[in-house]
Amino acid sequence: MCRDGGQELEARKGTETVNGRILLIEDEAGLARFLELDLTHEGFDVHVCGDGREGLELALSESWDLILLDVMLPRLNGMEVCRRIRAAKSTPIMMITARDSVFDRVMGLDNGADDYIVKPFAIEELLARIRALFRRVHSEADGQVLTFKDLVVDTQARTVKKGNEFIELTKREYDLLVAFMQNINVVLTRDVLLDKVWGFDADVETNVVDVYVRYLRQKLDEHDKERYIQTVRGAGYVMRP
Repeated sequence: MCRDGGQELEARKGTETVNGRILLIEDEAGLARFLELDLTHEGFDVHVCGDGREGLELALSESWDLILLDVMLPRLNGMEVCRRIRAAKSTPIMMITARDSVFDRVMGLDNGADDYIVKPFAIEELLARIRALFRRVHSEADGQVLTFKDLVVDTQARTVKKGNEFIELTKREYDLLVAFMQNINVVLTRDVLLDKVWGFDADVETNVVDVYVRYLRQKLDEHDKERYIQTVRGAGYVMRP
């Protein structure tokens, strides 16, 4: 069952700016209502859906500025909803869940989520994460083409080419590559890369950076792992011509 939470917002229109349309897919009625009221108070147009399948249909059929997506949902779980949304469109997705293991967070991010917040959380943290996510989205929307050796990254189209061949990357692999290509000749520490790619308050170990650098190297050049991304021992990683 889905509902339009815009009635509360309607009375505010004319005096305040609508900050964006948010689709909240959450089956816990109390939490959904709490978030709906608080986000509406902050000027968002909020629509609530408590069913994974109906939420997916609404996510794909309408335009949204952000999708807040619970993991445990009836009829279709949040991970699958996230994967299907990401296969069709680039709407920012933030996962909301009570599952706090590294495995669950990595799975959500690899399925296309842009951020991940664990219950229980303060509304102030959620709002801060939304603001940070919007800043990243607006920055990417400006669009630019990054080049390094025979690599070409179009940040607006979110495509990666090596010579004439397109390379398929996961969202984290893509974000990691962009971080390197925006900082040619700059040694990036693991902590800096965590900040740029996973977020300043991401609750993951720094060795996840090593894992994703390895994934990225394999896709860029499986024969010469240091051709594009070089290891600086005791410091981090760097792209150098």
